[in-house]
Amino acid sequence: MSPDTLTLPCPHCDALNRVPAARMSDEPNCGKCHAPLFARKPLTLDATNFALHTERSDLPVLVDFWAPWCGPCRMMAPAFEEAARMLEPQMRLAKVNTEEEQALAARFGIRSIPTMILFHNGQEVARQSGAMNAGAIAHWARSHEL
Repeated sequence: MSPDTLTLPCPHCDALNRVPAARMSDEPNCGKCHAPLFARKPLTLDATNFALHTERSDLPVLVDFWAPWCGPCRMMAPAFEEAARMLEPQMRLAKVNTEEEQALAARFGIRSIPTMILFHNGQEVARQSGAMNAGAIAHWARSHEL
């Protein structure tokens, strides 16, 4: 793929879209379902769409591994949503519920939650455990951006 064109999975229908890099801030829509490619909120990932979004996207993907029973996870959820508004369209933010997706949690060795992992081209770039506020999440993610 040309550096002038980015491949992005749609957060709604999972179709792959090619978007000119110069048009990323123009609120592009999916060519298949016509929904916005950037909802400015975290995407929910599961075993069926995790690889598509972390391996096939040309954007870095910041994934929050969390659980509904985790107090710090629930406290960080609004901050992670705010960070999505701050970081998109330069990076996609997503969440994985470790209670529902135990195989994904095991695959990535999640031992404490919340844990954020930054992926780029399917590779883990950085990892951070513990709750953070929106500004700290954005700063941490940007500091590891490729």
